[in-house]
Amino acid sequence: MIPRNAIDLAKTFEGFSSTVYLCPANYFTIGYGHRCNKDHARITKEQALEYLEQDLHNAYVQTVSLCPKLITVNETWLGAIIDFVFNLGSGRLKASTLRKKINSEQWDEVPEQLNKWVYGGGRKLKGLVLRRAVEAMYFKENL
Repeated sequence: MIPRNAIDLAKTFEGFSSTVYLCPANYFTIGYGHRCNKDHARITKEQALEYLEQDLHNAYVQTVSLCPKLITVNETWLGAIIDFVFNLGSGRLKASTLRKKINSEQWDEVPEQLNKWVYGGGRKLKGLVLRRAVEAMYFKENL
């Protein structure tokens, strides 16, 4: 089951688009941050929610595979890292100090690590600064 905060974070920060757009990372995207082909047909909110459910399920599987400790602790922490993986991909988490801090249960160091992931296309992006701050907040509130 996907934690509620992962769903809320993705919907809030991705926003809904019924048509294809180019995201800041230069991927064609539709719905709530779902990657697609540039010629994807217009979709409804219901279709976007189906895509989001699939995408978050994939992010959940990848997150738990890389950071199994998260399923034994706080559900909102798991949700925050699922959103991180949904947004940036599991490859970023796999090679990160963030993952090392999570797997060694250094929970108090996780917010600082999250807040390092605010760049897109070589630029610091306001949206990523805010998104990482909200993800980090879940850890700070529950230490």
